[in-house]
Amino acid sequence: MSAPADIRAARDGVRQAAPDWSRDSAAWVFPLGGWRRRPPTAWRIADAGLAIGVLAGVLIASNLDHMPQGLAGFLAIRLSLKNVLLLTAFAWSWPFLLAACGLYSPPRLRTGEGEWPRLALVGAVGCVLALVFPLTSRSGLVSPLQMLVFGAAVAPAAGALRTSVRAVNRKRHRARQRQVVLVGSGPLAARLYGQLLSDPFQSITVVGFVDSVPQAALAGAGAVHLGELQDLEHVLMHRVVDNVFIGLPVKSRYDEIRQSLAACARVGVPASYSADLFEGGSAHPSSAGHVAPVLSLSEMASPELLAVKRAIDVLGALVLLVILAPVMLGVAIAIKLTSQGPALFAQDRYGYMKRLFRMYKFRTMVAGAEGIQDELEDRNEASGPVFKIHHDPRITPIGRFLRHSSLDELPQIWHVLRGEMSLVGPRPLPVRDVSRFAESWLMRRFSMRPGLTCLWQINGRSDLDFEQWITLDLEYIDRWSLWLDFDILLRTVPAVLRGRGAS
Repeated sequence: MSAPADIRAARDGVRQAAPDWSRDSAAWVFPLGGWRRRPPTAWRIADAGLAIGVLAGVLIASNLDHMPQGLAGFLAIRLSLKNVLLLTAFAWSWPFLLAACGLYSPPRLRTGEGEWPRLALVGAVGCVLALVFPLTSRSGLVSPLQMLVFGAAVAPAAGALRTSVRAVNRKRHRARQRQVVLVGSGPLAARLYGQLLSDPFQSITVVGFVDSVPQAALAGAGAVHLGELQDLEHVLMHRVVDNVFIGLPVKSRYDEIRQSLAACARVGVPASYSADLFEGGSAHPSSAGHVAPVLSLSEMASPELLAVKRAIDVLGALVLLVILAPVMLGVAIAIKLTSQGPALFAQDRYGYMKRLFRMYKFRTMVAGAEGIQDELEDRNEASGPVFKIHHDPRITPIGRFLRHSSLDELPQIWHVLRGEMSLVGPRPLPVRDVSRFAESWLMRRFSMRPGLTCLWQINGRSDLDFEQWITLDLEYIDRWSLWLDFDILLRTVPAVLRGRGAS
């Protein structure tokens, strides 16, 4: 039986699953999955650079006695056009040698199984390839013996690189596990459950499953029953969930699959379903980023573009921290001189996929201001679940200036560098406000990393009511592009200088 028309349409619009390294601060250092026709770019660059580095090291170390003018003079003589072309060709061909030896297989990159014999073969073949250098050398300073040393050294060097990357990846993934919810409890869901837990490098935690009638296939495997199918939206609202895996058979439970996909779309949580739900068709399942063969439905942008966004965040945060360090020091001193209490204010905020993080700002209120907020609830002037008083009595004189100029937000650049925030994205909300969200669609604002600035920041800030604020946040998520981020950053500067809507 072919898939029903609307499911086929959803399938045809699928983005193949990919490692979430562009959106998560616990990302893989190198993308270890998803390669089909050619090696992953990061690995090709790293391996080619390593090979050239080892080769250069061997040549320099063996010619220390032939450097009367020092290393710079030696390199100036040896880096002729011919040698540059040879080195370029050697670097270009090196990843293909590793690929031919099976060293870019995603499972092998992930686990290292069977890696060392292949690396030894690469060293032997690489030694033969490197003979092109002594054969074309006119000075006689490059010998076959040096190429033999290169072949013996490059294999353990490549192995050490891979071992180090895996160690870093395991440490980062342990620091933030991906939270997964299963839909269904029959044989298909049980198989997905086993596959998701089968690879320790995936760092997946199965929170539990939802199903109207729990079946022994999954319930008996130790998975936690979180509720019935109609409870899925409530679960996604109140738990940290990175992905929903649907393990329902399409023939008998098609309507429930549709309902589950709709619930995930409303809340903004990516949904994945087993590739064998469909019979025939042209969609190709991908296991990249997942142990189980799945197709993923997500309204998010491609991982590649989000990786570029993250790179811009890191570079921008580093530059801003260096440039603004004297300003931040001056603000901290001014706060300490004008009021009692710490210079920084810390508060738990909701970030990406509703993960809590401790956010820092420069303190703009009297010490202990949070403790007296309950007494001011009846003076709240904001609509919806947020709290705002235009003339809040807790704000200090220096704090009012800091808010008007947005200088109080500067410590959040550190969160951008850490990966908890982005330069551009929906503002992070406090626990008090999110706890008052009553509708599931509001949670979709957490499907993007929170930011220093967004459409709200350049369109009136505190002058906007809660409904306008949320509308702008969701508009940003729906329209997101690198150009939109760039446009918002440019428009933020005059918005901050005008101080419109700041309070």
